[in-house]
Amino acid sequence: MSEDRTGPRIGFMFDRGRPPEELPGYAALLDERGADDLWVVEDLGWTGSISAAALALAGTRRLRVGLGIAPVALRNAALLAMEVGNLARVHPGRLVAGVGHGVPEWMRQVGAEHAGKLAMLEETIVAVRGLLAGDEVVLHGREVTVDGLRLVHPAAVVPPIVTGVVRPRSLELSGRVADGTILAEGAGPAQVAAALTHIDRGRAAGDRPGHELIVFAFLRVDDDRDRAAEAAREVVAGQAAWLGVEPSEVFGMFGPASVLPAQVEALHRAGAGTVVLRPLGADPDGQTRAALAALAR
Repeated sequence: MSEDRTGPRIGFMFDRGRPPEELPGYAALLDERGADDLWVVEDLGWTGSISAAALALAGTRRLRVGLGIAPVALRNAALLAMEVGNLARVHPGRLVAGVGHGVPEWMRQVGAEHAGKLAMLEETIVAVRGLLAGDEVVLHGREVTVDGLRLVHPAAVVPPIVTGVVRPRSLELSGRVADGTILAEGAGPAQVAAALTHIDRGRAAGDRPGHELIVFAFLRVDDDRDRAAEAAREVVAGQAAWLGVEPSEVFGMFGPASVLPAQVEALHRAGAGTVVLRPLGADPDGQTRAALAALAR
């Protein structure tokens, strides 16, 4: 699948609810079946993205692995660069470093909330990128301080740093300083196009050479559309509440695998360079196989 670039990259998410011991097998499945990406999560109380990415990278040969996402409020910029640098040096060209503000309730829960969220995100990206490149970084920012640090073992290939953000000001910041943007589950073609207006405004003010738009999407493969929608109902309702929209406005791919190519293509036409599917409910491996078969090109 990765040889054909007429469409988007196709990736899958290892859902946070799955036991971590299932991750190596799932990564191997994606590697063998031709998926482009595997994305791991960092949600408070569930799992850490760095250790999950290390497991996935170590057990695969060609799969790109993305952090989706590491909250900058929780992770010190220097430590994040050291961890990402290790993975990127051992697995050059196979890592994407996703970062974001962090869910406010979770950050408050562990005493990690910061008032200057935009400054924290931008300063972390600047510091981490410089450290990964082997530069001596001196940054006395509003939220981040790195005073004359250089990595002894910088990344062999500096991985792209992308942001998982939602609001217009954050999307604009992402366009200006990041290498890509992750749109959370629920964004359909109209929302993708709308987000790009803010991202492109930021890109016009920045100097990054390119920008990858990565769209996460719920997946429930079932020949019975109503049964598929019912299986996803609770998750969709939760996402709608988080996004501040009605459940009917949450985009998802629920139904027969045969409809997936058209739905993925719709996101691609709207601007998505990578589409990451998040299987919901029973038999995520079986749903993944069905989706890969339908999307094979």
